[in-house]
Amino acid sequence: MQAESTVAEPRVKPVETFRDDFTYSNSPEAIRRFPFPFPEDSYMYSVNIEPHNGGPPGSAYAPAFDIDEHYLSEIEERRKVLEEDPSRCTVLPHMMTAQWDTLELLMESLSTDYPQHFSLTREGDRWTWENRLLGIHDTFTFGDPETLPMEPFEYITRQVQGDFTLHDQRDDMLYMDGGMLTCQADWSLQFDLGMNFYEWHGPVPRAHEMGVFDRALKYLLNLQVGHPVRRLNWTMTVNPRMDTSPENYHKWGIDRATVTPENVGDKAHLRVELQALYRLPRSNAVLFSIRCYLISVNELATIPKWAKRFHRVLKTLPDDLADYKGFIDYRPIVVEYLSQFDDGEELAYGAAPE
Repeated sequence: MQAESTVAEPRVKPVETFRDDFTYSNSPEAIRRFPFPFPEDSYMYSVNIEPHNGGPPGSAYAPAFDIDEHYLSEIEERRKVLEEDPSRCTVLPHMMTAQWDTLELLMESLSTDYPQHFSLTREGDRWTWENRLLGIHDTFTFGDPETLPMEPFEYITRQVQGDFTLHDQRDDMLYMDGGMLTCQADWSLQFDLGMNFYEWHGPVPRAHEMGVFDRALKYLLNLQVGHPVRRLNWTMTVNPRMDTSPENYHKWGIDRATVTPENVGDKAHLRVELQALYRLPRSNAVLFSIRCYLISVNELATIPKWAKRFHRVLKTLPDDLADYKGFIDYRPIVVEYLSQFDDGEELAYGAAPE
């Protein structure tokens, strides 16, 4: 008898927008499964890596790559970004084997976790992929890019929520040698492409002095096939905007000046990245998935524990970290707004809703 899956079947919503009129919102179910990143009342940057081997049934941690109610919306947003700027998906030529590794990993994972939406059939090198959510049904030869409508990395990452980067390992160092980045938090693939691990993490305050990246690099260089790891990262974003890239700063940078005590609950959004790292079998490269979740302060406040904890975290956050997290200029407004939900109750350790 087959074990019952711990992965929730997503009830996919019609397309919502992450720009212009901003129609994006979270259902009560999506709020409860939001990967809230604060297990205690204060925050300091850390590696916080753990095995990515599942999680509580129905949670964002249960599948290898989470598909949720915003699938169609995020895929459409990706299409728009790539139409405006095709360079947001760039992979250096020597990473072709890693491209096929990525395609295989994503197809196998999605068809296993969501068989009602995705299927993969293999007859030797002749593969057939079906994505019922997008109406895709393609047969191709694994290893032959001419049999796909685009290169394999772009083909499959256009069909998955979140961003992806590819990292070649050589000379005891990781290099960012490819990526699909359409919902990144204020960093640029074109700027970071080809950089090593220390170079692309250069802007992070305090972490270098604390030795965080030395430990993280040593850990990742020894990452094994079949043993992925994950961590959470977070920032703040004004409006539910996925694309906060430096290339489009002229579109979203001004948003920070629009937050007021009257609109902060709807405008200010906690942006959490569920980051996972996979060693790829043929290329020995590392795939870095960056799954982005957005939740407004008002939506977050429907979970009393989260509203209290978030208030305490933001109130005590050092200014340099607040600046790096994207909201030093409007943080006082968010802290004051959240204070109404915080009665000083002692909260149990952990990030679960209760």
